[in-house]
Amino acid sequence: MKKKIISKIEDAQNNLNIFKNSICISQIESAAKLCINSIKKGGKIIFCGNGGSASDSDHLSAELVGRYLKNRKPYASVSLASNLSTITAIANDFGYENVFSRQLEGIGNRQDILFAISTSGKSKNILKAIKSANNKKIKVIFLNSIQNKKKNKTINIDIKVPAKRVDRIQELHIFVGHLICEIIEKKIG
Repeated sequence: MKKKIISKIEDAQNNLNIFKNSICISQIESAAKLCINSIKKGGKIIFCGNGGSASDSDHLSAELVGRYLKNRKPYASVSLASNLSTITAIANDFGYENVFSRQLEGIGNRQDILFAISTSGKSKNILKAIKSANNKKIKVIFLNSIQNKKKNKTINIDIKVPAKRVDRIQELHIFVGHLICEIIEKKIG
């Protein structure tokens, strides 16, 4: 069992080493700047994701509204994955593929950022949310993985983390999210 645990730690370390030398570094910096500009202009960061990515969506939004590393004023942020009544009502009346896009249509504004999270990059409801964001002139940060080979010209910043297993992708996603939260907190105060 010890060998298996060490092997998994080494696997995670390997992904971080690949990550360190990837284009993701400049994309993270650009994503943080985009979020900072949005917050300074009175916009909000709107997160969405399914399954574990829904939890990451809630988690990262909470880091911005609450606090990350220091006490400071709250930043405007919301997770579209957090209201079960809204999600189930939209899913029932309009289809699950519309659970995020319908919410975004209701609360999204031009100065906002959509921060979409998907391990596969193929979730229909995430792709529809991105389309809705484009229609409302909302900038999009798409956190996905190298498994998603598609290049989407409607995305402002496409962060494809260098992992293939879902659990390793999610580990890097929360790492990226935390990095962005830390940069925002340090730059805005």
